Amino acid sequence: MKFPNHAMRRRHRGCRTFMDAASSTTAINFVRDRGLDHAVEREKNLRPLLNVKNLIKSEPSKSLPISIISQHKDSLKIPSRPIEFIRKYPSVFHEFLPGGIGIHPHIKLTQEVLDIDADEHLVYESVSYRQSVADRLLKLLMISRMNKIPISILDKLKWDLGLPQNYLKTLVPEFPDYFRVIGSDESDQLELVCWSDELAVSVLEKKAMEGGSGYSKGMPLAFPVKFSKGFEMDKKVKKWWDDWQKLPYVSPYEDALHLSPKTDESDKWSAAVLHEILNLFVSKKAERDDVLCIGEYLGIRSRFKRVLLHHPHIFYLSSKVGTYTVVLKEAYKRGLLIESNPLMNIRNQYLHLMHTVKEQGKDLSVSSGSSQEKKASSNAPKKEAAAAADDDSEEEKNGVSNAFSGSEAENDDSDDEEERFKGSRRGTREAVAGSRRRTTTRSKRRNVDLKAHSRDGVGERTMEKKHGRTKPKVPLEANASSNAHWRSQQRSSNFHQKQ
Repeated sequence: MKFPNHAMRRRHRGCRTFMDAASSTTAINFVRDRGLDHAVEREKNLRPLLNVKNLIKSEPSKSLPISIISQHKDSLKIPSRPIEFIRKYPSVFHEFLPGGIGIHPHIKLTQEVLDIDADEHLVYESVSYRQSVADRLLKLLMISRMNKIPISILDKLKWDLGLPQNYLKTLVPEFPDYFRVIGSDESDQLELVCWSDELAVSVLEKKAMEGGSGYSKGMPLAFPVKFSKGFEMDKKVKKWWDDWQKLPYVSPYEDALHLSPKTDESDKWSAAVLHEILNLFVSKKAERDDVLCIGEYLGIRSRFKRVLLHHPHIFYLSSKVGTYTVVLKEAYKRGLLIESNPLMNIRNQYLHLMHTVKEQGKDLSVSSGSSQEKKASSNAPKKEAAAAADDDSEEEKNGVSNAFSGSEAENDDSDDEEERFKGSRRGTREAVAGSRRRTTTRSKRRNVDLKAHSRDGVGERTMEKKHGRTKPKVPLEANASSNAHWRSQQRSSNFHQKQ
């Protein structure tokens, strides 16, 4: 593809780069977005749950012993012990003993999840959805170098692209004018058959053309941005950012690898490629490792890293669920996906079923299930709280900027650690001060009670008993002699009164 002449002239003039603008100031202030973090966290166990569901469904008996599921724990991506994971969702999985005498419990699917699975099958089989998936796959092939992608990479992106389980046997042969599988079994690749000028238009270009702004190839095109609450930008960086937005937009479907990696033009093209790839994903987000995997195949892995580091107002990096997730910020509003997608609607139904179990877990565990199930259900909230605490502590240890290597992230890491250290010291001082205030209050109350009861022996004995102090016991013999002496004195006083 021929690169626009005016963009080339702009590059040769030597545009100011991000590091020039941030050379003497703190460039980026990473701010967490609770809505986007929640969007990532709510799908925490969805993927392994559907993996187990598909494995059970593939069995002729529609059930599996828990031992078989345990053997496939890593491939199913189950985050905890399989039996604990299964018992955490009793509305999805039903545990039973075959014949009532089985040694190992078996797992089968409930009717509720089977109903959702049937709807999911209808979505995958619909003509409109299959055409949409084929178009997205074709666009990804046109972005890639040499217009081919290894099947191993597509398998990693299968969840994000919304591909059917057996897409190589069902979807690919259905579109022979789009793509085909080439190579041997060990190095299979999906190759582009025919280029489509109609589909080789990015989302940003399509919106600009529909807006009636008279946009044409190579004109400046600004990225839509969403600044998180509390986000601040240095004046020099703000000036650089405004100039960066006014640079010519190079389509991700154009080859721009001839650009120097450390120029703003290359930076904007890399942002355009990442922006378009995330738009091809059904949830508009993906794990950072998968994004960098496709970036490495495209030969721009390091450029993707810089884009994620320099443009958090376009691409949000969440550190929830024990990994890093890249989220396209403009695709979400208040933590919810704006664009409707039939497959995402099905996944939301699965999530609703999972969350319903979480809210009603106590009632379900009391009504049915073994004692082990009840114990697991009652301990589920504690384990969830512990898992959440582990996630938070992991975030505090790593920080968002630790997702990248290099000197750009070191200053951010040190600042974050210092703030957390100060916050922890403030919390410790407050806890110690509160403990001292409680101790002083208890001491004052105790002194008041002692003074109020010091006038009578009964009150004093009561206070002594309350605080664990008692008088020493008198020996039995001494006690008997004192009683005899007292009775003698009483008889003598009575005799004198009668006289």
